[in-house]
Amino acid sequence: MSPAGLPYEIIGEGEPVLFLHGFTGTRETWRETCSYLSGYQCILVDLPGHGEADSTISSMKDCCTLLAELLDTLGIKKAHVVGYSMGGRTALSFAMYYPEYIASLILESASPGLKEEAARRERKEKDEQLAQRILENGIEAFVDTWQELPLFATQKQLPDHVQRNIRNERLSQKEEGLAMSLQAMGTGTQPSWWGQLSELAKPTLLIAGEEDEKFVAINQMMQKAIPQAAFMLCPKAGHAVHVEKSRNFGKMVNVFLNENHITS
Repeated sequence: MSPAGLPYEIIGEGEPVLFLHGFTGTRETWRETCSYLSGYQCILVDLPGHGEADSTISSMKDCCTLLAELLDTLGIKKAHVVGYSMGGRTALSFAMYYPEYIASLILESASPGLKEEAARRERKEKDEQLAQRILENGIEAFVDTWQELPLFATQKQLPDHVQRNIRNERLSQKEEGLAMSLQAMGTGTQPSWWGQLSELAKPTLLIAGEEDEKFVAINQMMQKAIPQAAFMLCPKAGHAVHVEKSRNFGKMVNVFLNENHITS
């Protein structure tokens, strides 16, 4: 456990790369991605409410402050930041709140939040209802429903052992942690960054799976708004590109990092 309250693990040596997992994930989800990177210090973190993290937060900004404190603890002034889904929203928020820590961003299946206030209110209410169902019905009932979402349909094509690993990672969570994460860091609760994307002055790689049509469209809009953004589409992949096409994802990340070394 770090002094910042976020459990972390470091793999490799070199320029620091901070990895942020998605909702119901843990730092374990990035282990294979790290195997494709050489010359980098991979920092794997359990975000609040997930894995071994016991930190309680009340907002996305609180989470970003913990990330800044973690990098301070490690003596890291700048890092590349990779985030998937919820972790991608967190990575983008971190870049907005604490741009001085960011060398570059890699956002996988991420979004800047919801543009309209009405949509944010509706999503916040739905996230609150989901949080209450998790608390009332338990993790297993939640996971049984969650894994059947259309968003994850492509994961049913993965080998059985990979599907078991994904399910076990989800089942390892705590009801209170996931509920807190939804309430503090959900899409309806977090700020909408659409209006500030033009101010994001960092090299940014956007990645989406071609079968995840919703996030392909979102990332294409993000690419137009972010000055230094590139967009890469991963063939035959859905939402979790780093799991479904781990080698392809690892190569995309490695090439981007090699083109955007930290210079100061």
